[in-house]
Amino acid sequence: MKRVTIQIAALAAILLLVCAGCRLLTRNTYVASVPVQRTDLAPENLRLEAETPGVVNPGTLRVEDGWVRVPIRPDGPGETFVELKDASGEGVGMMRLHVDRFGTVYDWSTGGFTGDTVALAAFTVFCLAVAAIMFRAWRDAKGPAFYTYSTIHAAGFSLFALLTGLTMLAVTLRHALRPRDFSMLYAYEAISGASWRFMMVTAVPLAAFAVAMAVSNVALVRHEGFHPKNVLGVGIGVALVAGEVLAFALYSRDISGSEREVRTWMTLCNVYATAFACFECVLVGAIVCGIQAARHVPAPDADYILILGCKFRRDGTLTPLLRGRVDRAVAFWKRQRELTGKEAVLMPSGGQGADEPIAEAEAMRRYLVAQGVPEGRIVLEDRSRNTFQNMQFSRGLIEKEAPGAKVVYATTNYHVFRSGVWANLAGLPSEGVGSRTKWWYWPNAFMRECVGLMLNRIPQELALLAVMIAFFGALSVALG
Repeated sequence: MKRVTIQIAALAAILLLVCAGCRLLTRNTYVASVPVQRTDLAPENLRLEAETPGVVNPGTLRVEDGWVRVPIRPDGPGETFVELKDASGEGVGMMRLHVDRFGTVYDWSTGGFTGDTVALAAFTVFCLAVAAIMFRAWRDAKGPAFYTYSTIHAAGFSLFALLTGLTMLAVTLRHALRPRDFSMLYAYEAISGASWRFMMVTAVPLAAFAVAMAVSNVALVRHEGFHPKNVLGVGIGVALVAGEVLAFALYSRDISGSEREVRTWMTLCNVYATAFACFECVLVGAIVCGIQAARHVPAPDADYILILGCKFRRDGTLTPLLRGRVDRAVAFWKRQRELTGKEAVLMPSGGQGADEPIAEAEAMRRYLVAQGVPEGRIVLEDRSRNTFQNMQFSRGLIEKEAPGAKVVYATTNYHVFRSGVWANLAGLPSEGVGSRTKWWYWPNAFMRECVGLMLNRIPQELALLAVMIAFFGALSVALG
């Protein structure tokens, strides 16, 4: 992620330099558009009068279909009203202009400023380039480096950057081709409301996802009975749909009052949309990475195949879930031996629970031997109590016997990505291979994995959320 951050920062610096260069080429000239109601006006019969001298220097006027276009060059910092008058001295239009110490002309009536079209184009390029950079970071994440939170963020937020960039492309083209009809105020609204537009674009697939989760949970309850953890998918689906409905209700509400009151309301709406969009991006990223990890098959060159344990029956036999993990490990072990001749060490990992007669690792060892695996190719890790300890304790055993060994771990498909994250945190670079489970069990279990991933990084995720809210909230306050 450090490399991605450097690339994005470098891109921003380059685009700022481009904007500055264009400002120099145009000598800080801002082209203002003043609406007029009369159709009998000719440029030679019009003049501009500034209320405060020494602030702006108007250029040659042009009349274009109900508008007067006039180039404005800054003379010095300050603010002034500029009135457009006809030959008889009658006022036909008015502008309120401000010039800062850098020579930037701001037009309060349209929101325009010196070099606004170039700035819009640069922001559009920035958004699209960020989407490309993050997409490439997700696509290029291979091996143990794939199992990170950075991969989740790259996958999810590349979509947000892409949709924002496409929106800004349309806005930039409209402003460049028809600046009178699509002023910078329109562009500001598009930028500050980027999260709201993202929510609207993703509303239909989000609703379809919620329905799919509900269907899988109904099947899960029918097979395993009601339990709060068995309806997690329904709860998340309802929360997602309710969030979309609330956003639509907020943005559809007619707000009257002062400009400050309206701007405050829109800022609150945009802050809510930003928080929801941020959650969506993380969820989408976790789902994409989880599915990709579940389908991935590592290269057949492992030195150790770690098998992650879970509960088994009181009689010592394996449940279908645990048996699926062991069978998947054995299948990978056999395939590697057939393809390369390399015979890896199988390492069942799991301690003894309070309600278990033996350690999970021992139960798996017995099953492996029954499947024809030589006992000499089995090494037990029988102290761990959770996935992190599976990785941590297994690492200790592997480093004693074969430092730098290549490790593949076997677990259930929905658990592959999260296990890889724990492996990296435990200092055991490895790749995962997943066993299949029932269709009605997989979605709910997978959602538990996603929630678990995020709960493990609450401070970091809240910090990311705070940055996004601060950025879009500040845009709403400043630009309205």
